[in-house]
Amino acid sequence: MTRGATTTSHETDQGAVLSFLAGVEPDMRRVDTHASIVFLGKDRVLKVKRAVRLPFLDYSTREKRKQACDEELRVNTLFAPDLYRRVVPITLGEAGLAVDGSGTPVEWAVEMARFDETLGLDRVAATSEVQPALAVALADTIRRAHDRSAPAPGGPWLDSIGGIIDRNTAKFRAVNGLPGAAIDRLDAFNHAALVEQTTLLEARAAAGCVRRCHGDLHLGNIVLIDGKPVMFDAIEFDPIIATTDILYDLAFPLMDLIHFDQRAAANALFNTYLDAAGEAARNALVLFPLFLSMRAAIRAHVLFMKSEQGEGNPSAQSDAKRYFDLAIRLIEREPPCMVAIGGLSGTGKSALGRAIAPLLGPPPGARIVRSDVIRKALFDVPETTRLSSSAYEPAVTEKVYDILMEAARRAAQQGSSVVLDAAFLRSEERAAFAATAPAAVRHIGLFLEADRATRLARINARTSDASDATAAIAIAQEAMTEGDLDWPRIEAAGTPAETLARCLRLLGKPLPNQA
Repeated sequence: MTRGATTTSHETDQGAVLSFLAGVEPDMRRVDTHASIVFLGKDRVLKVKRAVRLPFLDYSTREKRKQACDEELRVNTLFAPDLYRRVVPITLGEAGLAVDGSGTPVEWAVEMARFDETLGLDRVAATSEVQPALAVALADTIRRAHDRSAPAPGGPWLDSIGGIIDRNTAKFRAVNGLPGAAIDRLDAFNHAALVEQTTLLEARAAAGCVRRCHGDLHLGNIVLIDGKPVMFDAIEFDPIIATTDILYDLAFPLMDLIHFDQRAAANALFNTYLDAAGEAARNALVLFPLFLSMRAAIRAHVLFMKSEQGEGNPSAQSDAKRYFDLAIRLIEREPPCMVAIGGLSGTGKSALGRAIAPLLGPPPGARIVRSDVIRKALFDVPETTRLSSSAYEPAVTEKVYDILMEAARRAAQQGSSVVLDAAFLRSEERAAFAATAPAAVRHIGLFLEADRATRLARINARTSDASDATAAIAIAQEAMTEGDLDWPRIEAAGTPAETLARCLRLLGKPLPNQA
């Protein structure tokens, strides 16, 4: 029995049902959680609500469990329609218990399709590198879910944040061995950040950024099906818990990727979501330290409870400690920096930007602003749609650089490091970068160089990229570099790893395997 739970007489009633379900199929596997009992069959899953009353949910009667099953199906069908099938009765008739039989319903279960548990994103992240393409797909999946959800009143969410912090702190104080000074520091930071960002949080709520979200989007609740990320097991028992700022929902998988040391994937998720999410999200970068730290603290809190209650795997205690340590690490700040990456088409600017951004600043790394992406957004077309030559007239390019600089400036002012990815062929563009950096923000420009054959080979090999550069454009650019080039010149004809190493040495940063 879960500690802290109030058990009702119905739990005794459930005993016969649970014994029956364990034998419905050969090799049926039972998994217990604090709120549910899950039976894993060959092709289907049956999930029964545990007859308990907890501080945050009440499944104490059969009617309440039926309502919870119905709500779980309704909520999760929005995220995973192919996984969630139906709510089925467990019936009692003359022949005994049956799943969806003709007798009287004595219990209810959510029926789901069985999936390959080894393809849970937590297991993938623990055993292999999460590829950037998967992180991009996850960002798109999360953003589409947020876009589908209607704005909700922000008051309950805003009122709940302080309580979340307090409950985490209380839990950590009850855990033997956690340093009190670290707990105090985490609590003080989170409360101070909440006070400091209250106006922004209220403005975002008023702007429709509080919505019914997944609510529990750690990597264990994301699975790959046919190679695509699918979110499941969204919170159904309390809409207030799941109705939050959409960036707080994003912060959970982002934090978990950081936990699994998937820095490149975390940065790709971060930047891909923000690129598509609009100005309101890009003007809220300052919220991420608070949101990420809170998510890590919540994960630590839950795992500490599971360890105490004998749930989960034997490593729950050590996993909880790592999440607690991460919650502390995620509040660490350092001065932002701005790195501009210029060069002719095909020199590897975007590849370098994606490689270097995860290594700049605290996790999830630097915000990437890219001229090619901005130009496509300016004309309201998908990134891979080719624009006509008129989109590259000098007046348009000047506007693109103005937007690029303003986006970089705003990000740096919020404390985020920034990578600017553009050609920077004209001296005016390079001077504008130097003038854009806020006072006291370190900034450096890097100019990549590679021979023509290498550049053309890279351009010809591109697929699904925002750049419209062709071989002819790349050759024409050779005569377009203007003014004195006072940026360091970086030899970039070799491998991306070699180019990254040269740039990191120049920036005084360790190589990834030395970090």
